[in-house]
Amino acid sequence: MRKKVWAVMALAALAAASLVMAAELKVEDAAICKAVVDRAPQEAGVSFPADVGKLYCFTKIVGGAEGTVIKHVWSFGDQEMAAVELKVGAATWRTWSAKTIDPSWKGAWKVEVKDAEGKVLSTLNFTIQ
Repeated sequence: MRKKVWAVMALAALAAASLVMAAELKVEDAAICKAVVDRAPQEAGVSFPADVGKLYCFTKIVGGAEGTVIKHVWSFGDQEMAAVELKVGAATWRTWSAKTIDPSWKGAWKVEVKDAEGKVLSTLNFTIQ
């Protein structure tokens, strides 16, 4: 009887683990902003002055697990300016990266949020004026 109970418990644990692994990684919320305070984006927007200094890409990830990795890829026009790897620590996780913006880098920007395989989960477009 005990072996059956342990077998059922082991199967239940495997089923739960496979559900967690099968959960799709998604970006629930994302913003380009001037600051992140208490894990929340501040002064989010899609257009920023050339003298902004530094911007942040904030993302709230769902469907992750400890050990999951995402990447923020910052691009100015067609040129990749930075790629920042970020670890996800739970099923719901807020994380962010930052990029210093030179005042001469005026124009169209984007940040692509990618999973470990390089699949684009979200794209945030913004402009430096």
